[in-house]
Amino acid sequence: MVALKDIAHLCGVSTATVSKALNGHPDIGESTRMRIQKAADEMGYLPNSAARALKTDRSYNLGVLFVDEQQSGLTHEFFSAVLDSFKVEAEVHGYDITFISHNTGGRARTYLQHCLYRGVDGVMIACVDFCAPQVQDLVNSSIPVVTIDHVFNNRMAVLSDNVEGVDALVRYVYAQGHRKIAFIHGERTSVTEKRLSSFYRTCEALGVDVPDAYVLESPYHDGLGCKQLTKHILDLPDRPTCILFPDDYSYIGGLSAIEEAGLKVPDEISAVGYDGIYLSRLLHPALTTYQQNTKALGQVAAQKLIDLIEHPRSTLAEQIVVSGQLLIGNSVGAPAKQRR
Repeated sequence: MVALKDIAHLCGVSTATVSKALNGHPDIGESTRMRIQKAADEMGYLPNSAARALKTDRSYNLGVLFVDEQQSGLTHEFFSAVLDSFKVEAEVHGYDITFISHNTGGRARTYLQHCLYRGVDGVMIACVDFCAPQVQDLVNSSIPVVTIDHVFNNRMAVLSDNVEGVDALVRYVYAQGHRKIAFIHGERTSVTEKRLSSFYRTCEALGVDVPDAYVLESPYHDGLGCKQLTKHILDLPDRPTCILFPDDYSYIGGLSAIEEAGLKVPDEISAVGYDGIYLSRLLHPALTTYQQNTKALGQVAAQKLIDLIEHPRSTLAEQIVVSGQLLIGNSVGAPAKQRR
């Protein structure tokens, strides 16, 4: 294993100079720092994480609290993309990540206990029951925390613009002539509340009446559940001409119900999704959807969490909203009765 003294011997400097150069100390000139860094890279030097932790009082390890009730795990394209972006950005800054759970080695622990056991410097929280006591305990602890799509008082949060997303979808289908618009929304979370409020507010602004029968709840990422609710909507005496689905994956279940009813998208009924996952572009017809900026969500979450860790006195607990974009496919057309 390459040691600091080996690099010092090759470069003709002291081990203290090598240490300062590799840690970006301002006392070391740029040419000397670059020469030492080049030698370290060529020799395959890797810093000792335990030694670095002792010196900096940090583990350079970020916790990720991710609980998926639908059991889709990292196959859930939206969250897997956010987590991948978070991981990439963390590694750029020299941090590793550890998934936090309440069961380690067969022993039950709270989320906070697991964080303390692993010695994480901070935690990114996504896709959990934010009201759960264990989550509340972690958020109220001294460990730096950044949440995705949920706001706690005096804590950093990175938010997808769910209000803008639903507003953009409703206005788009309205512009295509739709006035009978149904909305199958996800389970009641802060994300859903924002989307639902945006739906009603935009419809009201456009003068669109929304019967109670047009608004139903289905868990996110649940194709089968969404299929059943779509059947129910299609059986209404005065069925809608367009359906907003909770996410792109759930739309696949809805599409199955539409096809079983002998209807075609968008000839006889229109549909839009949410998330903008890659699969939505492969469907026929391609799905009109709102694409969340997963790369920015994960990247900003990592940057802000590291800021909280490394600059705790000067980093404000902000709520950062990340905008996405409307992806126009071929799943929305004019209402059937308006076709000639």
